Amino acid sequence: MANDRVVIFDTTLRDGEQAPGFSLRPAEKLQLARQLDALGVDVIEAGFPIASPADADAVRCIATEIRRPVIACLARCHRADLERAAWSLQPAERGRLHTFIATSDLHLQAKLRISREQCLEAAVEAVRYARHHTFDVEFSAEDATRSDLDFLCRVVEAVIKAGASTVNLPDTVGYATPDEIRDFFRRIRERVPNADNVVLSAHCHDDLGLAVANSLAAVEAGVRQVECTVNGIGERAGNAALEEIVMALRVRSDRLPYAVNVDPRQIYASSEMLTRLTGQGVQVNKAIVGRNAFAHEAGIHQDGILKDRRTYEIMRAEDVGAPWNPLVLGKHSGRHAVQRRCSDLGLDLDGSELVEVYRALMAIADDRKIITDNDLIAVVSGVRTAQAPATEPIDPFDTPSAAAVQHALHESGYGHGV
Repeated sequence: MANDRVVIFDTTLRDGEQAPGFSLRPAEKLQLARQLDALGVDVIEAGFPIASPADADAVRCIATEIRRPVIACLARCHRADLERAAWSLQPAERGRLHTFIATSDLHLQAKLRISREQCLEAAVEAVRYARHHTFDVEFSAEDATRSDLDFLCRVVEAVIKAGASTVNLPDTVGYATPDEIRDFFRRIRERVPNADNVVLSAHCHDDLGLAVANSLAAVEAGVRQVECTVNGIGERAGNAALEEIVMALRVRSDRLPYAVNVDPRQIYASSEMLTRLTGQGVQVNKAIVGRNAFAHEAGIHQDGILKDRRTYEIMRAEDVGAPWNPLVLGKHSGRHAVQRRCSDLGLDLDGSELVEVYRALMAIADDRKIITDNDLIAVVSGVRTAQAPATEPIDPFDTPSAAAVQHALHESGYGHGV
């Protein structure tokens, strides 16, 4: 693998699905796996087979159909887990057995209740067993960033000798900061003599909102695989968001000169499919895929966008396959945006009409929050009706009031933006 290429390990179907409310049926997992294949991820972690018979069947189904990417599945350092995982991966063109055990003293004492030596022995034995089933074995040291560094280095060196080809050192609880992650991986590479023989991987959680920043810092420290999920879903606050990592590497290639195989034009479709299958949407201001990611309401921003998109957009909606409809009409909008949106709708306004339409829209904007196209059509209709010639003289200084426009909206059936 070229030194500047970063492997995208997608764990949406495993870690992502573990989040409350995000569980998927086997047929839905297969559907999403097809989209992840189209997206171009390098590795699809399809599930945790020991968790349930349905999960094992889903992994096996994905391994049977999806042929281009590596298909991985997770197993604890237990023989039963490893056997079930090996069965699930058996049909794969390129299968990876991913085994893990916690290495921090907190987890060893409070959760597993085993010694460091027992942990080391279990890790080595699991990797050796996994190698009987596949040459592609990944080992993860759960809670690596809170582990004693001397002990962690012993574990990493031992699992590499046992046959692991990828070593993942997760920030399991999202505790680290970017400078710590950068230093952490640099020290691992310096202190583990055979670290250059494997791909080092980062799996960062977002408990402090630093998962993407930590993942990028890890790449700068020599990590060449990042584990992430579509929309950043996952346990608790979630994982590093795939779309943010990919687009950060793409937009800031001047500072982050690393290549990925992902097709960015499939990002939005992947996000939308996940949202549809889980029924769980993303926040409107979510980077890259949120509804407002490429939307502008402020008049100054709208004016800039109409003149040159680069004034307020560092990437294009088209780059990620998203629709571009940037002009959101609301109380912060300017006249240029109103005129442009009317023109897009086939409503060409003369100067006096624009003044009155804009005035009427601003009068109702606080109540409406966002003004829809249907609202705009109704307002224009109300203004034109009020300005139409009448049989009796009209006060030349009379203009349509907000109440009149509200009445026009109600009569037109667009009063609630439907």
